[in-house]
Amino acid sequence: MTPGSPALVVGLRRERQVLTVALEAGRHVVIEGPPGTGKSTLLRDIACQAGRDVVFVEGNAELTPARLVGQYDPAQVLAAGYVTASFTDGPLLQAMRGGALLYLEEFNRIPEETLNVLITVLAEGEIAVPRLGLVRADADFRLIAAMNPFDAVGTARVSQAIADRICRVVLGYQDAAAEQAITTAVTGVSGPVTEFAVALTRATRTHRDVRTGASVRGAIDLVLLLTGLTRLRGERRMTRDTTRDAAWAALSGRIRVADGCDRSPESVLDELLGQLWAAEPDEAAGPDEAAGPDEPGQPAGSAGMTPDEAAAGQPGHQAASGASRDGRGKADGPPPDAGGGPRGSSRSSLRRDRARGTGRRTISRAELAARHAGFGEVSPEAGRLDADALARLLADDPDTTATLLADLALATDGELRAAARRLAARVFVRLGAAGWSPARGTRRLGPSSAADGDLDLDATLDRWPGTWPPPPDALVTRSWRASRRATCLLIDTSGSMTGLAVAIAAVAAASVVLAPDRRLDPAVVAFGHGTTVLQALDARRDPEDLVGELVGLRGHGMTDLAGALRAAAAQLAGAPAGERVTVLLSDCLRTAGGDPAAALSGIDRLHVLCPLPSPQAERAAAALARRGGGISAPVSGLAQIAPALTRALAQPT
Repeated sequence: MTPGSPALVVGLRRERQVLTVALEAGRHVVIEGPPGTGKSTLLRDIACQAGRDVVFVEGNAELTPARLVGQYDPAQVLAAGYVTASFTDGPLLQAMRGGALLYLEEFNRIPEETLNVLITVLAEGEIAVPRLGLVRADADFRLIAAMNPFDAVGTARVSQAIADRICRVVLGYQDAAAEQAITTAVTGVSGPVTEFAVALTRATRTHRDVRTGASVRGAIDLVLLLTGLTRLRGERRMTRDTTRDAAWAALSGRIRVADGCDRSPESVLDELLGQLWAAEPDEAAGPDEAAGPDEPGQPAGSAGMTPDEAAAGQPGHQAASGASRDGRGKADGPPPDAGGGPRGSSRSSLRRDRARGTGRRTISRAELAARHAGFGEVSPEAGRLDADALARLLADDPDTTATLLADLALATDGELRAAARRLAARVFVRLGAAGWSPARGTRRLGPSSAADGDLDLDATLDRWPGTWPPPPDALVTRSWRASRRATCLLIDTSGSMTGLAVAIAAVAAASVVLAPDRRLDPAVVAFGHGTTVLQALDARRDPEDLVGELVGLRGHGMTDLAGALRAAAAQLAGAPAGERVTVLLSDCLRTAGGDPAAALSGIDRLHVLCPLPSPQAERAAAALARRGGGISAPVSGLAQIAPALTRALAQPT
């Protein structure tokens, strides 16, 4: 791409200065930011102003080292051999020889094996190409990469070896005024329509049920669709129905509802539209120009109720979902009804329901208040759970608040317990949705006799009998080969798992179930003295249902590790996978059953995550993981779950 006219850049003054100086200083840079923040636009503008050529590469999972670096032309090799003229430069060598900017789009979608060829280029400015020799980069060569770190589908972390050799510039969404200026510059439309479109688009980014909101591109499309529909329908001004149609078309595909939330993008847009639209029954409806994007109006009929409060306290919601999300208790018996007995039926802070044989314990309000300083704020009166107060506490201290929420799910107060279990399922799934980073390296280039991938010229020449044309069985290609891995998560729910340990288990379960790169849905098995299959292998279950049941599977009981490992092996048996992996979340201090090390048959690799470990537990977990050929990782808080899962499950297969 040769320099052209400057691109439209609004704002980004500081980021532009940093990027310009980094390039002048000879540094390579990765630009991070969500879609629509101007990464490509900023680079094109800088390249144009500096008169620099740009070699563009679209990063994807099929980008091989040969396609990036270059390769020998088979026909020319057959005619003249491995001479320099037979080699065709790829985009990397083109940029290195020409002193251009190599722009790698979607950097975190490129396979690790391909990115590894950049290590010496970034560090030494040179690359050794087999048979071709050493290629040195021109002094003006720079690599600019761009990526969206918030997209979990088909992406992975960039290795530390690459990150250590490259500078990082982070772009975020600009303020409302800048986005209005961008929208006006692109659409040619200004005034209330543009202001409303930008306000609605920005509101999608802060809605509690939305994981990823729309970028300024959504506002641009909304303005174009809204003005076009208004003209087509002969309307003199914006109407609510037309605005709704335009918003659904322009924004619904751009927002991603949070995992575990059963809302649709359209319902979120309707809620936001109600907040931003002035309800004037005696005149034509229009946007409330007095309410800016940061001060939305109150939606009609909401009565101040938040979605979490509705999920936690509405009787209709409880009737619809309470039964399915209530835990069945430990494996040796069902739990009491979610509603429990009459409120205040026991003054004991810990009550066992011996009549049904579950050994489950509940915690009185007095005990909850004694354990947790924030209990009174979260539950100011019997039967009430304030989801907004809990959300504020969760933002300030996630571990302490998660411990409180886990204990609330065992409250003697039946209404509070049922509401807490529903909210716990939702919160823990939301926390687990951040997930762990999938592995690079689970796909490797390997030889293939199929007619796909890149030609392996050396292997083909070794097979070629010398006749022309070469027979089909002489052609050898190299293509990405993926190993299928079957995974079972084993979660200890015995008496040692309480409070924060329960929250860690629930978030870990949600992270594994929501893993972005799974090929088989994982099995999830809870265990104490017996086992409970929460999700069978390759049998997808709603994450909130699974986590809600897991939160309820708590009480006293023995810890039979050997029985749990045999249950995991039974889940993995017969799976169409190259490796059968079990992740055990437990302190590994068995109190029942045989030696767990003798129960590893059928499990190729065992990783152990040890929540809130004592020195004894940490030693036991490390010893069992060694016997299982895996790793052991202590987990002392919610923030350590994702790194521990990454260490365990991002191992190459």
